[in-house]
Amino acid sequence: MAVVLLDTLGQTCPQPVMKIAVKAPDMKPSDILEVLGDCPTFEKNVRIWCERLCKLFLSIKEEGRHTKRVQIQF
Repeated sequence: MAVVLLDTLGQTCPQPVMKIAVKAPDMKPSDILEVLGDCPTFEKNVRIWCERLCKLFLSIKEEGRHTKRVQIQF
């Protein structure tokens, strides 16, 4: 199992989800993708992406005033 960090800070939605989609083929089963984002709809869009693609939305953490870190398990 690998943990991979993807920084999407400063990008507006839907760009963070598009970056996740580009990274997804490189992820192996049980790998965790940690994504940093600060777009107001970041969490909602990532949750929808996970639901549609049957990926496990593990957690979300506040990392500052507007920054969030989500974990997605593949």
